[in-house]
Amino acid sequence: MDTVSAATDRRQPPLWVALITRLHFYVGLFVGPFLLVAALSGIAYALTPQLENWLYHDALTTQSRGEPQPISHQIEAAQVAAGISVAPAAVRPASAPGATTRVMFAGEGLGPSEHRALFIDPVTLALRGDMTVYGTSGVLPLRTAIDQFHRSLLLGDLGRLYSELAASWLWIAALGGGFLWWRRRIRRRAAGPQRLRQRHATLGTVALIGLLFFSATGLTWSQWAGGNIAQLRHAWGWGTPSVSTNLAAPTPTSVEPTAAAPSDPHAEHHVAASHTAMATSRPTSSPGDFDLALAAARAAGIDADRLEIVPPNSPTTAWKIREVGREWPTQVDQIALDPQTFAVTDRADFATFPLAAKLTRWGIDLHMGVLFGLPNQLALVAFASCLVTLICWGYAMWWRRRTAASREPQTLTAIFRLMDRRSRLVVLLVATAFGYALPVMGASLLLFVAVDYLRWRAGVRQQVAQTA
Repeated sequence: MDTVSAATDRRQPPLWVALITRLHFYVGLFVGPFLLVAALSGIAYALTPQLENWLYHDALTTQSRGEPQPISHQIEAAQVAAGISVAPAAVRPASAPGATTRVMFAGEGLGPSEHRALFIDPVTLALRGDMTVYGTSGVLPLRTAIDQFHRSLLLGDLGRLYSELAASWLWIAALGGGFLWWRRRIRRRAAGPQRLRQRHATLGTVALIGLLFFSATGLTWSQWAGGNIAQLRHAWGWGTPSVSTNLAAPTPTSVEPTAAAPSDPHAEHHVAASHTAMATSRPTSSPGDFDLALAAARAAGIDADRLEIVPPNSPTTAWKIREVGREWPTQVDQIALDPQTFAVTDRADFATFPLAAKLTRWGIDLHMGVLFGLPNQLALVAFASCLVTLICWGYAMWWRRRTAASREPQTLTAIFRLMDRRSRLVVLLVATAFGYALPVMGASLLLFVAVDYLRWRAGVRQQVAQTA
């Protein structure tokens, strides 16, 4: 009780302010390294489009000019070049003069969401490139490696815990830091040795909106929290509309949560892994059918330069043609075509999406740096650089203050013990709610509390020994 009395007698901020301060410190100390890795790899990811255009220039472009050959001829050229006769899993026709057509094949030896892409000159039918591409965006090997490192440290599902941990705590750290800046701002302006803290708080407040955006969009792609968010969106009718390719039991436009696929929580980034699995079950589609499907799609209003043609994967499924232009204005309309008559069986137009689905689409493309092109990339680099700076300054402040003496342990446990019963109950309810909604946050919070309690116990024992 002597410790509690001493802490009570000392002049100190309100207990809930002290609690936020201590939690902000713990997040920076323990989660900071994970946030730092996520920020640095995010910067690298944002800068890769220009680097890929330079690195894979020969595969992506051609000097040939003239009337492009039919898609069927380009597919046949790709089949000959690859030495295979199976139908492609998808085709992306050349989007402009000077661009190549991407003919993608699924098969054994490829990972989830991966395809072998052959880049064909649409005029001369020459093979310009042969490499593995990944996901809905069709990212090339360099960006794929950076993306995998950014979200999982190249460790698979286990590694995804790191990115979810970072996203789960980033918004807490950002809001807590913004609140502490506001509270100190209205009291007094820091000076002298407190200047670094003031700069840290000011920069964090300036970057607050961007940090909250990174956290929210990152959580939608996470393994555990992302599943909860997908269920919530589905229950509220906020899912992203998608065409139905099932011809056995025709249904109206379905609504599927974009982050619900358990095999790939980056479903908004990438194609579902089923493309690879379809390699052995895909029915025979002749190259000429791709010409008919493309003509039918154009007649149905699919007018984007960048689109993808996906053939049926069974006798009871339809063709799927979708626009893949993520830049502003967004062009992501989709249609399904009957494999016999090439009549439209279903469609999903972006203009008819619910507002929540549109915001989700735009938020994801903003996070990836593709919505507004170069300005979007530069904004991502700026916010991520702010986060890197904040983490470095935070560790610098901790290093300077690490040897400061204290008459009582500055711990969450000590603060919690000073609270009244109602405040304790509120803290426990809030922690339980967030721990349930964000499981990785909940598990890490338990570790924080365990370490904090051990530190508090050690401090109490030290004080007792000094008193004795």
